[in-house]
Amino acid sequence: MKNLNIPMLLLAALVILMFLAVGVAIAFRSVGFILLFIILGFATMGIGISIKRKKATS
Repeated sequence: MKNLNIPMLLLAALVILMFLAVGVAIAFRSVGFILLFIILGFATMGIGISIKRKKATS
């Protein structure tokens, strides 16, 4: 079994939490929080993808 990459696992969990927060914001009908959590979710996902690309090339 491969070793777990704990930082990337936590980053993926953070992305999931951001999109869960979008669902909560939709339930509260708060447009500001919906946009905030969508932007934060995609930004966090982009950070994770860029880290993965840097590790793959080096």
